[in-house]
Amino acid sequence: MRNYKLLLVGFMVVFGLQIQAQVHPKSWGRIVHQEEGAWFASKEAIDIAENVLIYQRDIGGWPKNIQMQKHLSASEISQLKRQKSSSKNVTTDNGATIQEMLFLSKVYRQVPDPRYKSAFINGVQYLLEAQYDNGGWPQFYPLRKGYYSHITYNDDSMVNILELLKALKEQSDELSIKLPPQLLNKVEVAFNKGIDCILKTQYKQNGELTAWCAQYDERSLQPAKARSYELPSLSGKESANIVALLMSIDKPSAEIINAVNKAVAWFQLVKITNLKRQPIRDANGNYIDMKMVKVQNGEPIWARFMELDDNTPFFCDRDGIKKATLAEIGIERRSGYAWYTDTPRKILAKYPKWKSKYDTKPVKKSAKDPYNMVVAKDGSGDFHNIQDAIYAAKAFPYQRVIIHVKNGVYNEKVHVYSWNTKVTLIGESQEHTIISYNDYFSKTNLGRNSTFHTSTVLIEGDDFIAKNLTIKNTAGQVGQAIALSVNANRCYFENCKLLGFQDTLYTAGEGFKQYFKNCYIEGSTDFIFGEATVLFEGCRIHSKSNSYITAASTPQGEAFGYVFKNCNITADAGLDAVYLGRPWRLHAKTVFMHCELGNQILPEGWHNWNKKEAEKTAFYAEYNNTGAGFQPDKRVGWSHQLSKKEAKKYTVDNILGTDFSKNHK
Repeated sequence: MRNYKLLLVGFMVVFGLQIQAQVHPKSWGRIVHQEEGAWFASKEAIDIAENVLIYQRDIGGWPKNIQMQKHLSASEISQLKRQKSSSKNVTTDNGATIQEMLFLSKVYRQVPDPRYKSAFINGVQYLLEAQYDNGGWPQFYPLRKGYYSHITYNDDSMVNILELLKALKEQSDELSIKLPPQLLNKVEVAFNKGIDCILKTQYKQNGELTAWCAQYDERSLQPAKARSYELPSLSGKESANIVALLMSIDKPSAEIINAVNKAVAWFQLVKITNLKRQPIRDANGNYIDMKMVKVQNGEPIWARFMELDDNTPFFCDRDGIKKATLAEIGIERRSGYAWYTDTPRKILAKYPKWKSKYDTKPVKKSAKDPYNMVVAKDGSGDFHNIQDAIYAAKAFPYQRVIIHVKNGVYNEKVHVYSWNTKVTLIGESQEHTIISYNDYFSKTNLGRNSTFHTSTVLIEGDDFIAKNLTIKNTAGQVGQAIALSVNANRCYFENCKLLGFQDTLYTAGEGFKQYFKNCYIEGSTDFIFGEATVLFEGCRIHSKSNSYITAASTPQGEAFGYVFKNCNITADAGLDAVYLGRPWRLHAKTVFMHCELGNQILPEGWHNWNKKEAEKTAFYAEYNNTGAGFQPDKRVGWSHQLSKKEAKKYTVDNILGTDFSKNHK
């Protein structure tokens, strides 16, 4: 504490003569959002920061509508300290929690007191804990009954959170406090989930995307009611700030671009140019009422609430009865609520420049040579997107279609259809040619089989080849989220990276044969699963959590299932409970041969998935493995150690068929 006081004195000596510290009359919001500068090292700012620390609850958040700059008496401080353990009324409504964190960041830049950083990080952890699995945030957390649990865009609550997380994940200079890597990763996942929630909740009117509502039911994701006069409706103000957030995202996905385009079209459709707000003031100039007057060709404004089916503006008193005009409701609500907004003007002003940057390149429908195409983000190829090249590929071609993909991050879902046979994707480099998307089970929300709709890349055309690229599902630890689905025969992957968590790689198709050579595959639970016969040779198989590597569903009667030869089986540091596999279906077959097994592999090696009968029908075996994780004497009794004679049958030709090699050259 002594060092901190000396540091503070030093700042005061340097800045004391320059600082004008008369901000107490200002509102808390104006104090937080004033331009950064030397004032944040002043005694006044430090005193306010002390108040901010006192008001923070142990859970990490703050209550709302607190004027943090107001002096606290000794009794008030004592009472607030007694309330530390209470989580009642902790919220992000009306800027709460976010404003306090921004203020601490500004003070910390001037006076790096570790308490400010600690309080800020606790705030981040609070925001992460408060997020729903579907990506939204409630108005209050811990949850309160009533509309407080709805996913809340009202008053920009969720947008404020996402803007803060965006600055953190980008390690922007807007914030002086940087996060440790592990927490930074969680922030990125939370941000991506939040954007997914925004995309999922964009309202469809007669099948056409429009804008957003102020709040949504946290389970059904349907528009919901809040206070009596805040009925389910499309919102002009909140939608504008949502679009501003989406437009701030660098390299937006096709979904984001479409969401912005549709919202802007809606803003144009529903703008009002024949009305103007006119405040009514008394003799002393005090605002007492509001009325709308007719004008011609006025500056556009937008209603706060519009009907979901036809965009008609409506207004409500506290009785919740809709009225057609502002004049029809009482003076208390008429003058005490923002029924109109001009915020979308800013979006319309910025939109042309944004569109010219992200959405002006025409989609090419064909290439000069349909058998040799180039995809490049910089416009130097035949196509900007991989999927466009797939669309241009010949159906059932007589010769191989080669698609060269230049370095870049391709944020798209890629689908190679069943008629797109003999397609080869060749990346410029494994590290820098990246196909990325972030679908996951609850995001696709298509019922019990939603997993199979989450793939970043889906291969259904036979004789497919991929080399020198990365395929990733960036949804994070949100459940089932496939990076690559291969539902085709005679497919070959070389020098590729497959990145995800649960269910990274799905190898589908009864009787189908697939080959992964010198690839890197990582995930958490069952991250290699499916029914195809697959040879993994010279691959690195990396676990991200204590769980199961494989979940084969080999059909009964197949000679081979999964075969891992000369592979390196690794894991994140600290893991110590990884199984080689468990049977998704009863006749699962998985064999590890000549593999290096890390010490994360459990001595028992295999799990029966609580299916006792699988111990008789599944075939799990090893041969000549090495490493700390290879403990053959401690394996489950129903697994096998192959003899030298048995191991000889595990050749490429026997596993995949003698005609396989000619299809992957």
